[in-house]
Amino acid sequence: MGCKNMADCFVLRSFYINFAVEKNITYLSITMRKIKSFIIVLAAALTFAACGTTETVPVTGRKHNISVSDEQVLSLANQEYQKYMSTAKKSTNATQTAMVERVGRNLASAVETYLKNNGYTSELKNLNWEFNLVQDKQVNAFCMPGGKIVVYEGLLPYTKNDAQLAIVLGHEIAHAVAKHSAEQLSKQQNQQIGTSILGSVLNSTVGNGVGDVASQVAGTYFSFRNLKYSRDNESEADHIGLIFAAMAGYDPREAIPFWKSMQQGGSSNTNDLFSDHPSDAKRIAALEKEMPEALKYYKAPTTTSTTKKTTTTKKKSSSTKKKTTRRK
Repeated sequence: MGCKNMADCFVLRSFYINFAVEKNITYLSITMRKIKSFIIVLAAALTFAACGTTETVPVTGRKHNISVSDEQVLSLANQEYQKYMSTAKKSTNATQTAMVERVGRNLASAVETYLKNNGYTSELKNLNWEFNLVQDKQVNAFCMPGGKIVVYEGLLPYTKNDAQLAIVLGHEIAHAVAKHSAEQLSKQQNQQIGTSILGSVLNSTVGNGVGDVASQVAGTYFSFRNLKYSRDNESEADHIGLIFAAMAGYDPREAIPFWKSMQQGGSSNTNDLFSDHPSDAKRIAALEKEMPEALKYYKAPTTTSTTKKTTTTKKKSSSTKKKTTRRK
């Protein structure tokens, strides 16, 4: 639009300048408010993530933060356990079932004694042991929070004796005692909240759809980080389980031939980049390093050999001499 004189042009020019400045100020004000909201929400998320109870893992002494209650974890675990057992077929092998029950009970007794003697008496109320051998060819076993143990028949060809079975069950029981499930649930809960906040904030500050993509990327990153975190839990369970087996009177040195057998039998895990378990080679190396500590708890069973003393009774043949009295 043209202007007729200098005065009109000056007024028109001032109008456009003021309009542009006001528009920039308004945009800057909105952006600052969004940034302020982002900081507040982020601070709230970090505060929530820091909430929870700091607990000490038995045996290792590691500190971890738990933001879910025992009741929540046990409720979820019992639901899952009941659902699994409703479809699982229990083993019909009486000898193997008795072995799983025997080894499991010995470990449970040792674990409870340790908890009582080391300031964890309050944790005993969460343990309600059950031991099951099920018909499944997978080489596996698990222990739900609360002490619900399941062994697959496919594992037993690799466990050559009670001690090697104790190594596996000790590892699974260690997951329950160390509350690894609660730790993972807490971590996942915090990550989901953080991912959700990240998506909503980016959508509001940058534009719709951008936050959704960022949330997916963040979720992928969290998965990779969780794998490393989970491998740490597995290594800790190996350590604690080795100690529990030794406390229960099983030779912890049997862990080495067991894992070597797993390695040679095709059930090994040689690449742990995308796995939640350490590779067998790393596992064996770690167990060998921890063996001196485990052996301090191990008391080899004393075999008392009863030697029967055979007492040979010699019959003394006493010859009775008849005294002949001669009369003079």
